[in-house]
Amino acid sequence: MTATLIWILAGLVVIGLYLSWTAGRLDRLHARIDATRAGLDAQLLRRASVAQELATSGVLDPAASIVLYEAAHAARQAEEEQREVAESELSQALRAVFAEALQVEAVREAPGGEAAAGELTEAVRRVPMARRFHNDAVRAARALRRHRKVRWFRLAGHAPFPNAFEMDDEPPPALAERAPA
Repeated sequence: MTATLIWILAGLVVIGLYLSWTAGRLDRLHARIDATRAGLDAQLLRRASVAQELATSGVLDPAASIVLYEAAHAARQAEEEQREVAESELSQALRAVFAEALQVEAVREAPGGEAAAGELTEAVRRVPMARRFHNDAVRAARALRRHRKVRWFRLAGHAPFPNAFEMDDEPPPALAERAPA
């Protein structure tokens, strides 16, 4: 009788340890999501700031400046539920303005243009990487949260179900060609 009780108690301890480990893993995934989201937000803000700065520099023609400025301003001011759409529109504006290599060359030839073009190229290149890191963290947390043990024992607590950040982040061809390898 006591041996059976000891085995049952040992089994419950092992199950408790496993559930505790799983809850800790889920908590670390949620912390990773928060960190990658902060990184993504920083890269999106950097891209919008560089685009807005370039739009107001006087290097671009007036129509391109207006299109780029409005898209960058909308991306910076967007509410959370409209953020993906605003960032996608900024990507489209960047592709429209820098569709041709001649536009990039015109920016590079202006005083301070080499630095501005390089900064924009870096910003445009880093956004897809930051988004990929964030979405990978979301995917891992979602996979773990779908397990029965997580749902049955409510190991996720009151944390909201993580959502991926879906946007058009394709860089302008003229900037992508000049991106450092």
